[in-house]
Amino acid sequence: MTAKWEKIEKNLGVLEVEVDAEQVVIALDKAFRKVVQKVNVPGFRKGKVPRTIFEARFGIESLYQDAIDILLPEAYTKAVEETGIDPIDRPDVDVEQFGKGKSFKFKAKVTVRPEVKLGEYKGLEVPVESAEVTDEEINGELERLQQRHAELVVVDEGTAQMGDFTSIDFEGFLDGVPFEGGKGERYSLELGSNSFIPGFEDQVVGLNIAEEKDINVTFPENYQAENLAGKAVVFKVKLHEIKRKNLPALDDEFAKDVSEFDTLDEYKADLKTKLGERKEKDAQTARETAIVDKAAEAAELEIPQVMVDNEIGHMLKDFENRLRQQGMNLDLYYQFSGQDEAALKAQMQGDAEKRVRSNLVLEEIAKAENLEVSNEEIGEELESLAKVYNRSAEELRGIFESNGYLENLSADLKVRKAVKFLVDNSKSA
Repeated sequence: MTAKWEKIEKNLGVLEVEVDAEQVVIALDKAFRKVVQKVNVPGFRKGKVPRTIFEARFGIESLYQDAIDILLPEAYTKAVEETGIDPIDRPDVDVEQFGKGKSFKFKAKVTVRPEVKLGEYKGLEVPVESAEVTDEEINGELERLQQRHAELVVVDEGTAQMGDFTSIDFEGFLDGVPFEGGKGERYSLELGSNSFIPGFEDQVVGLNIAEEKDINVTFPENYQAENLAGKAVVFKVKLHEIKRKNLPALDDEFAKDVSEFDTLDEYKADLKTKLGERKEKDAQTARETAIVDKAAEAAELEIPQVMVDNEIGHMLKDFENRLRQQGMNLDLYYQFSGQDEAALKAQMQGDAEKRVRSNLVLEEIAKAENLEVSNEEIGEELESLAKVYNRSAEELRGIFESNGYLENLSADLKVRKAVKFLVDNSKSA
């Protein structure tokens, strides 16, 4: 077999491959043994049709596609190894020649990993964020705890206020006609949650119990339902009930209820310690991010769109998993947000490009600094993962190896080493 690689653009090239005629014969034999098991020929049992009879009846050309399917994957893999290219997407294959007694020739248009020209990445200066905890931050944490432990109390008199939990009936009308999905009865709505379209919740504020009101709003231009996008509608609303948060007092009893401490002062001291640890960790993460961003910005590279698209796919899956943990799914999210998949992907585009760029630069830094990952380090990482998933490290290793993920794990560890290298070789501004 021979293979030749020629670049036609920065990250795109053509791989020309020729496989010997002898290998074509072998592939045709394998194809025949596969196909003959499925054909019916009068006078012969299935799988027992002689090759000459088969070819006379169906033609040898009927074996070509199966033979190509047998030859192509292995030939492409060998050609990639021989030429040393690093594909990042499926090839666009064009078969130029295939037949009995002939060699197998094909061209594969391949997008490869981009070349990275590193800029300055040692001695980078980034500001150090303070991990000092202020009284305002402690009070803010206590207020959040107050909100979390508040009791909802039914309000008998007065009007609805922002922050109240209301029970409403509503029905939406477009040009005087009710529209699908625009009706609800005894619907629980927290005013200020922004779960309805802009302007709706603001107009519920001020309503008395049992009062009815026409609410005029306009759907966003990018709303998912095209018949409502950008349209002015009227919602007929009736308020049934108001519930309001009754906040507990911030005293020693509160501290006993929410912690193991007997006094509020003791609880505040513990909060200060924990907030300090959190701020220190956040400051370290922010410093790492800033250093990586600076190194990535200094590098020169052209990112193929396919890498960005793949990263958006990963981000979309992660987002969907987070929604499921909250009892939602993407379809519900699209309904509530007025977005569709295309809009959400467009929103993720910038972050995806940044992630791809950073990873490529970190991989190149690891290569430039000869950062390697030892078997011991892989073992330590598997031990850590074993504690998270409550499984043995040996079991996880088997799963990683059988699925071909062990190399990915090693690559992730190498990227982490590159981040640590950047931090260790940086300066505080």
